[in-house]
Amino acid sequence: LGAKHAQHIAAYGEGNELRLTGKFETASMDEFSYGVANRGCSVRIGRETEADGCGYLEDRRPSSNCDPYIVTGMVMETCMGPKAPEIKASNKDLA
Repeated sequence: LGAKHAQHIAAYGEGNELRLTGKFETASMDEFSYGVANRGCSVRIGRETEADGCGYLEDRRPSSNCDPYIVTGMVMETCMGPKAPEIKASNKDLA
């Protein structure tokens, strides 16, 4: 995620320059960071995730006005790569 930080910030909604200042439990939009149970990082890893060696992470960079489909697609492609296997819906009527 850090290698493509600038690309992600550009697509993560408007007004991030006002919100992601590095103050008030936000990371600076100019620098990528991550940490365990650290709300001041770009990406927060939960304590249980670290302890279990698997789980979730929280990307704290997207703004509330972002397009969640664009953000999810970018995170998935960045983490899994462009050749990631297609994940098919288990119930095509609901897809």
